[in-house]
Amino acid sequence: MLKKERFRRFIEYFTEHYPEPKTELNFANPFELLTAVILSAQCTDKRINQITPALFARFAEPESLASASVDEVFTYIRSVSYPNNKAKHLVGMAKAIMERFGGELPTTLNDLQSLPGVGRKTAHVILSVIYNEPTMAVDTHVFRVSHRLGLAPLTATTPLSVEKSLMAHIPKVYVPKAHHWLILHGRYICLARSPKCSICPLLDFCKYPEPDR
Repeated sequence: MLKKERFRRFIEYFTEHYPEPKTELNFANPFELLTAVILSAQCTDKRINQITPALFARFAEPESLASASVDEVFTYIRSVSYPNNKAKHLVGMAKAIMERFGGELPTTLNDLQSLPGVGRKTAHVILSVIYNEPTMAVDTHVFRVSHRLGLAPLTATTPLSVEKSLMAHIPKVYVPKAHHWLILHGRYICLARSPKCSICPLLDFCKYPEPDR
């Protein structure tokens, strides 16, 4: 099957069955989403949603978080992965927003990436979800599913190369949605170790476990 056809099938299926996908992280404003995405690195959204209500109640805006101690923030996030580093990143992120951006969330990729704890993937999530920009955040789910469905070539061995492959073939209007489609498909069906191939609606053009198909 040609790559063009693979992308067509992928987009057609999800636009019909999941026309309005959304992040599973709970948030009430851009600052809360940024905080949640930083916390979600190598951790499940379910776990993040369990700890953020208390965190957001205590630190409702960048100003309060910027004035907090790392030790205090740690007490709210101790159950997530790498809590020490994430506590430092959250305080540093809030201080940077207050000192360099007047307390407002940055709106460009470079400015977002200048914040502690914010890499390309996190910045793209913010740009996509908050500002509806056509950016593709490549996490482990997107990386895995893109290869298995033949949307990214085997030579695309880095998140950036997968991002470029997807962006080259997905119409801009679908890019923000496609990010969620790939994540959710990887989270619930195309699992890393035991993919649920028997219920996968895309199995007929999936390359797993035959990469040359």
